[in-house]
Formats: sequence, C-alpha cells, structure tokens
Amino acid sequence: MSDEGDHKGRTRDARGPGRRGGVAARRRAARLGAVQALYQMEIGGANADQVIAEFDRHRLGKEIDGQSFGEADRELFADLVRGVAATHADLDNMLAACLSEEWSVERLEAVLRAILRAATYELSERHDVPPRVVISEYLELADAFFGGKEPGLVNAVLDCVARAIRPDELEAPNGGRSASAR
Repeated sequence: MSDEGDHKGRTRDARGPGRRGGVAARRRAARLGAVQALYQMEIGGANADQVIAEFDRHRLGKEIDGQSFGEADRELFADLVRGVAATHADLDNMLAACLSEEWSVERLEAVLRAILRAATYELSERHDVPPRVVISEYLELADAFFGGKEPGLVNAVLDCVARAIRPDELEAPNGGRSASAR
C-alpha cells in the first residue's frame, strides 16, 4: 500500500479507520464507506439505493485487498448516502458560501467533494453528533486520503459551515455534548 491515499477508498493508515472498537469505530467505518459510496455514485452514475445495496453485500465489514475496515454502522451509512444524494444541491450551496470565489464546489476533487458533502449533511441533519466531532471525524478522513493542503481546507470549510448552521453548539466546550456521540 502506498504512503498516499487513493481513490479506491484505501487510506494511508494501514490500520484502517475501523480498527478501534465500539460505537465510534462503527460510525467511523460508516463515514468512510459513505465517502467511498458517494465517490462511486459521482464517478459511475449509480443511484443511492444501488450503491447502498452493493456496499452492504460486498464491502461494509469485509476485507478488501487485504485490509479490513471493521464493521460499519449501517444505519448511519445509509442515512449519509441517501441524505447527501437527496440534498446535494442544498449542501453545495452551504459549501459554496464557505469557499472562496475562485473555488467552486464543482472545481474540488471528487473525493474531497464527497467528504465535504457528507460532513455538511451530518452537520445539518444529524444533531445527535456534536459539530466538533463531525469536523474531527471528517478531518481524519481527509488526512487519510490526502497528504497536502486538503485537510486544512476541510477543517476551514467545515468550521465555517458548522458556525453558520450550529453556532451555539460551537461556543460550548466539546461542541455542546460529550465526545461519546462519535
């Protein structure tokens, strides 16, 4: 495995994001799977239900190319994929408000776009997860896929989105809730 991430969903960290136990690991694996599924949908043109079924049968909780990413929270995975598919225009508007004028959402690389859309959906619709946790989790994914400036972009954009849609929660310590919601 290379030291860089690739667009088949492999990460630079050979342990894989789902190696840690418990609820947090299942949610982390669901987020990784959702980013991979969204990328696949964008590149291949499949719809959300087709990709969810494929991932459920062949990828989530399976070993692929000698690497296991652990069991995923399938409910969170499906919610992220369906939610982003259904609301991507609204999500893109939220993202565009946080990007500079010379960087449109369409100009972003496809994996980066998938990370930002999934995170923005989770920030806007999944109030059971504190915004700082969402930002941290997707920043970790960006760092796994990219070795350059992209993680910094993800951090800045998601902080901007979170402050726009959940400002009160960002003012409280730990995003307003305990870290156990990961």
